Amino acid sequence: MEVAERPTFESEVSKRIYEYVERHGTANRHIVQQTVSAPAEEFERELDRLESRGYLDDDGGTLRVALDVGAVEEYEGTDTSFTIRPAGQDDFEGLVAAIRAVTDEETYVVAESIAEQLLYEETVTRHNAVESRVFFVATVGGAVVGWTHLDLPQVSRVRETAKQTVGVVPEHRRAGIGGRLLQRGLDWAEANGFRKVYNSVPVTNAAALEFLGDHGWETEAIRRDHYTIDGEYVDEAMMAYTF
Repeated sequence: MEVAERPTFESEVSKRIYEYVERHGTANRHIVQQTVSAPAEEFERELDRLESRGYLDDDGGTLRVALDVGAVEEYEGTDTSFTIRPAGQDDFEGLVAAIRAVTDEETYVVAESIAEQLLYEETVTRHNAVESRVFFVATVGGAVVGWTHLDLPQVSRVRETAKQTVGVVPEHRRAGIGGRLLQRGLDWAEANGFRKVYNSVPVTNAAALEFLGDHGWETEAIRRDHYTIDGEYVDEAMMAYTF
């Protein structure tokens, strides 16, 4: 299923199956059947329909939302080999840890809120009638060392703009990972019909502002005294990249 496609359902059972899996990230097939309280024959018919429409995948009895977000990419850096790929539910703990490692070192309020949202929902990918959310992760030796994330609103008037965050854990910076992650998110957004991505950064985070500026992002506005950091009011730089 394409992320730009708003999910629609042909029956109430089909809707309940999809919404349970989407809300939990992954779900055991038998638990879903028990939860939606549908007769076995009807459950199997509606699940088959969701799979054939590209809404859900069944991996040995584990159901997950099927979203077409791209392939695995391998990179050979000067000192580090790394992989960039779509994130899955199995990346949950590593993803939260990577975001925490970045926000513990520098002020990145938007990323902090993403981590809190992940912990609250316990789900990496979201795709429903209200919101969509996709992550790409960078891994070294199988460990998550960075991410880029896109929040994709379903409200029609803002469906062509998306919020993007990006970060790399301190010990794996200066290896080109951040630039590759950022570009992976931008390429995906452009390919899926978005005309603009945006982010907001405290002006005290000079490294983030320089990084985005070096990759073609522009400051659209400054919100005065938007944050309170260490007892001081701090301005917010509202940055964007337009295709």
